[in-house]
Amino acid sequence: MDRAPATFGIEEEFVLLDPRTLRTADLGLRAVGDLRETCPGIVTREFFPSQIEYATPVCTDAASALAAVGGFRRALAAWAEHADVVVAPAGTPFAVSSRAPDWQGRYREIARDIAGLAAEHQLNGLHVHVGIPDRDAGVRASNALRPWLPVLLGLSANSPFWQGVDTGFASWRAIHSRRWTTYGIPPRFADAADYDAVLDRLTGIGATSDAGTINWYARLSASHPTLEVRVCDVQLDGPSGVALACVIRALASAAFEGRPPGDAAKTPGDATPVDAVPGDAALWDAATWHAARYGAAATLVSPVTQRLAPASAVIAELAQHVAPFLAAGERSLVGRFLATVQHRGDGASRQRRAHLRGDLPGLYRGALSADARCDASSVDAAQSGHAARDVAGFSVGAVRDSASPTPGGSTA
Repeated sequence: MDRAPATFGIEEEFVLLDPRTLRTADLGLRAVGDLRETCPGIVTREFFPSQIEYATPVCTDAASALAAVGGFRRALAAWAEHADVVVAPAGTPFAVSSRAPDWQGRYREIARDIAGLAAEHQLNGLHVHVGIPDRDAGVRASNALRPWLPVLLGLSANSPFWQGVDTGFASWRAIHSRRWTTYGIPPRFADAADYDAVLDRLTGIGATSDAGTINWYARLSASHPTLEVRVCDVQLDGPSGVALACVIRALASAAFEGRPPGDAAKTPGDATPVDAVPGDAALWDAATWHAARYGAAATLVSPVTQRLAPASAVIAELAQHVAPFLAAGERSLVGRFLATVQHRGDGASRQRRAHLRGDLPGLYRGALSADARCDASSVDAAQSGHAARDVAGFSVGAVRDSASPTPGGSTA
């Protein structure tokens, strides 16, 4: 890469559950108050009083992101043990309590606008902010990410349960979010002026009161010089979330240099953008639904061929595309994450297996406490010597033979 890697930041949303019933526990405001000063970054409330959100400081590399995410998760795990609650790093809670919150301020306005949807908007995401040189560059990155967003959803799918029932979807959170006024894959824009014009026309329609209520999977931040990518479910373990953030930053970096999917060696401008094919909006929207249903367990739509393909092949395409744009210290982390998804499944698969064992709380606690023991040096040390875990050498055959633990240290 000629330019310095873009800065990035990570937002993680968690939900607190009663350890006996696995229903939501409304202790989020207490957790925010107790944890606000414990870690660098921002600890804040979310839409429901059972939720808590953590935003890292601005990060320059995987090591700083791992340190921030691991530090907060360590503090949250200790707090949860003392408070007798389970922290669920899952896109949806296993079950929700029936009591309606007393929303205040902006959340009251949103709840009013989305009406009957408000009670079910108990969703926990992993949001990644990537620093952009300017807003036109942010729009180019948004355009380029469109065909990759369903792939990112498939890799991150981690919300199979709703109201104590297996929905059959890998990401029920993604299905919930489709009910907003705007949702899913963003339109393709000519430039920042075109983006702003569309936002201006949308404002006031439905529940779109301002730029902050745009619910696309990628959008220009209304408050930071970043592209905010919102497609991913929050991850069970922190290193998986950081690996996804590194992939998203690499995809944006490829877009800054004009690299099309399928050939990262092409020069800028020498190919028709793959997301500009006729009918692309319908294609990538359908690909998103497909990824929400099946995660990374079966097939995904290839950004290269625009056809369904084995998930392993599409993940290999992603690995090839991002490898030149990952810093040296990120390649093993990303490679190991991709290998884990291929060999042991996405978060939804791990949750289902734990539920069948009757140990979903144990999975949640184990993922959070495993994160607390992870830092950049331990992750890099654990990954050394494993070719299948380096994204540059990622191969499906190597993954199938891998017996490595998950990024957070659990074999669940």
